[in-house]
Amino acid sequence: MGPRLREISFRMMIPTIITVLAICAGLTGIRLAFEGRVEMAVIMVLVAAFLDGVDGRVARLMKSSSRFGAQMDSLADIVNFGVAPALVLYAYLLNQAESFGWIAALIYVLAAALRLARFNVMDERPKAKWQSNYFVGVPAPFGAMLVLLPVYLGHLGFEPGPVFAGAAIIYTALIAFLLVSRLPVYSGKAVGRIRRDLVLPVLIAIAIYVALLMSYIWATLAVTALIYLATLPMGYRAWRRTYGRPKEAAAVSTEEQDRL
Repeated sequence: MGPRLREISFRMMIPTIITVLAICAGLTGIRLAFEGRVEMAVIMVLVAAFLDGVDGRVARLMKSSSRFGAQMDSLADIVNFGVAPALVLYAYLLNQAESFGWIAALIYVLAAALRLARFNVMDERPKAKWQSNYFVGVPAPFGAMLVLLPVYLGHLGFEPGPVFAGAAIIYTALIAFLLVSRLPVYSGKAVGRIRRDLVLPVLIAIAIYVALLMSYIWATLAVTALIYLATLPMGYRAWRRTYGRPKEAAAVSTEEQDRL
């Protein structure tokens, strides 16, 4: 008889099951995009992003974190935030630019992979003080939401022709650059508990946003992406006012480059 396998409780498996569902949603989004069902493809990518964001929190709440789950989550991030949105965009628009469109999709996927690898490396090291409130570069989930902006605009009336495809190539390369850049991006981690008098307004605002998303999906997603892009310079100015160019930030950057 071989060695006896150790039993694992179902509680420990729940976060990994959510991660697997996220991967399935992302891959299904790719299939739907190549079948021409772009709306459902975008929805599946968004569902994958939601599930990918939930699995880690579920693991912490249920005290079921594991090294295996962490590795699965990293692999799911590459699929859901890198491969899936790039191929959805390619199937919808970038393919009209032939090889140039494919190169743009490849650049985005590689940038997402590098962004996630850098995040994993930095997560294992002591962080600079400013990194408790800011990401280094645009996070991969927001990158996936941003890179699909041409799809949103296409469904709002922009003709998905060669000119629009050329502009989408430049835009895709820009989002790829933001992913791997050293731009400080406000993370919102400093927002702790919500005052009691603001709980109801916040809940109402969330309900209104969800209702708009369900009723006017393309307009809501386009406005969300544009607002997020507009906040990036604002976040950088806030970082400069608070931290300036701290020596510790430069030291972290130099050390990271040496390790990569």
